[in-house]
Amino acid sequence: MRARLTYVPLDVAEQFDDFIIQRDEQVLGAVKARTRDYSTLSLLKLLYQVRNNSMTFSDLYTKSKIRMKKSFLNYLRLCLDYDFITKKPVGANVLYSITENGTTMLDLFMKNRD
Repeated sequence: MRARLTYVPLDVAEQFDDFIIQRDEQVLGAVKARTRDYSTLSLLKLLYQVRNNSMTFSDLYTKSKIRMKKSFLNYLRLCLDYDFITKKPVGANVLYSITENGTTMLDLFMKNRD
């Protein structure tokens, strides 16, 4: 498996630092890092953002730091297909929320759980 360069939100980098091989510069609330198991980390980046609050598509896209929109859409679709998150129309927006399955998936990888 090849290491990949990606941007990881600072709070996600702290929580899932075992995925990070090498940290580079910090940019706008994210760390540029060489990572392992990129797909799992991208999935966790999405779930970590909606763990406490529902988010709109734009907020989730921005905060997850998955920079390529097509990749973001693929991971979002994966989360919806496996019932890790749900989407609910609210007025002109759609809110994404974590499900019990998503919380279980996230908890499997979380550190320092009290």
